[in-house]
Amino acid sequence: MRLLHTADWHLGKTLKGQNLINDQIHIIKEIFKVIDDQKPDAILICGDIYDRGVPPIEAVELFNETLTKLAERNIPTLIIAGNHDSATRLNFGSKLFLRQNIFIAAKVTDTPAQVVLNDEFGEIYFSMIPFFEPGEIKSKFFSEDAERLTYNDADKFYVDLLRQKIPANKRSVVLAHVFLTGGIESDSERKIVGTLSNVDANIFSEYNYIALGHLHKPQKFYSGSPLKYSFDEANHKKSVSIVDIDGAGNVKTEKIPLNPRRDVRIVKGTFDEIIKNPKTEDYILARLTKREINVQDKLAWTFPNLLGVELPQNSSSEDVSASNFGDGVSVLDYFEDFFKAQTGEDLSSDYREAMSDFLTEISKEE
Repeated sequence: MRLLHTADWHLGKTLKGQNLINDQIHIIKEIFKVIDDQKPDAILICGDIYDRGVPPIEAVELFNETLTKLAERNIPTLIIAGNHDSATRLNFGSKLFLRQNIFIAAKVTDTPAQVVLNDEFGEIYFSMIPFFEPGEIKSKFFSEDAERLTYNDADKFYVDLLRQKIPANKRSVVLAHVFLTGGIESDSERKIVGTLSNVDANIFSEYNYIALGHLHKPQKFYSGSPLKYSFDEANHKKSVSIVDIDGAGNVKTEKIPLNPRRDVRIVKGTFDEIIKNPKTEDYILARLTKREINVQDKLAWTFPNLLGVELPQNSSSEDVSASNFGDGVSVLDYFEDFFKAQTGEDLSSDYREAMSDFLTEISKEE
């Protein structure tokens, strides 16, 4: 059986205020190209369909269009909720979707979601584990005075429930949205607080394939996100995973690269070095190695989708007096440039006057 494994679409997400919906429309078209080329027998979408619990209308419309296209292809599609998703909203219409071979597991239930699909070798069992807080497992399956559960405890308990329904020697796949111990994180994942959030990979050891979501960098067990959702991900190679499972349960995986509408890149150097880069429509963070003023507008000519400018921080040995930062450039000039870099707006005359008065008062105290 051939599977396509993807996760962490984060529909409706923005990057430093930039709406990414058109980029997401493009990348889903790219995923459909892979689907039509690789012809998977099933599609696994492992959580964080949306970026927040109440997604914008255009994100909901995009996901609806995606489900419609999947239903038209009659490809069984298995979807679980992630920690960014609203379980209630994602679960809406799930019983109707069953008629279209679309299976959604958004909530913890007394009877955990298990889907059985067939290929020429027989049955494969798919265990679907939506993201949940340990307290949900405790309140549903344990007494009030039971000890507090960790994420590992809760996931292991839920996996054990699912494994009880899988006959011996049957091939099996698990879908989950968790942070495995040792996984590589990036800035755009919403942190699950504390080390108690870590889950040991051994609890999934009886499955032939482990399909996970949550971490955005493609790595063992994780397909990664289809787009770069922070500048921390600038060096990621985004992809979807194609998984082949033979009759004996042996697994072969391949990463299929995705081509974004625009890349997410960091350019680094002095202003003169950076400005020599070719003009590009990519999303750019300019990281200056030397402090200069009024660079935002100048860089925007080369980088129309410039999303930020980072200035080098002063070392403790630098002169940071209120009157001067060196080279005859005033603190007020630096502040005005910093304000523009962070907000994309010019400092108003009222704020500039107030800041000037404040700096003057500081100078009198020195």
